[in-house]
Amino acid sequence: MKDLLSKLSSYNLFNYLLPGIIFVVLASEITHYYLIQSDIILGAFLYYFIGLVISRFGSLVIEPILKHFSIIQFADYKDFIAASKKDEKIELLSEVNNTYRTLSALFILLLLLKVYEKIECELPCLKEWSVIVLIILMLVTFLFAYRKQTSYITKRINAKQGNE
Repeated sequence: MKDLLSKLSSYNLFNYLLPGIIFVVLASEITHYYLIQSDIILGAFLYYFIGLVISRFGSLVIEPILKHFSIIQFADYKDFIAASKKDEKIELLSEVNNTYRTLSALFILLLLLKVYEKIECELPCLKEWSVIVLIILMLVTFLFAYRKQTSYITKRINAKQGNE
């Protein structure tokens, strides 16, 4: 387990594992959903995955909403790449920025989970479909995450070719 944790980057710890742990602990406190694992290894993987989902929600939902309402603005990707080469601190600042987005997503998802819990009490038939709905939501989330990541890779390749 120690070897596994030593291989995680700070990005993985602060954007996936930590938010996953915080979400599980807080969800267990404010809802009837108890996700805390007694098996440390299973727990680490579950918390990491939950954190990954939270991070993707932040990237795919929170970020576009904030952009739409001009609460945040991004620099052009080519400018980001060029500036990152000149100032290595930009990568760290971007990582911290993503952590804030992920933590924002965590608290929004906790609120949504609490709302879902209330709706589930009013519509008990929802319990029957909750696993299917969750699978569909995960599928859609990761398909869009894949699309967004592919776009970043393409932009990075194009930026590199443009700078040479």
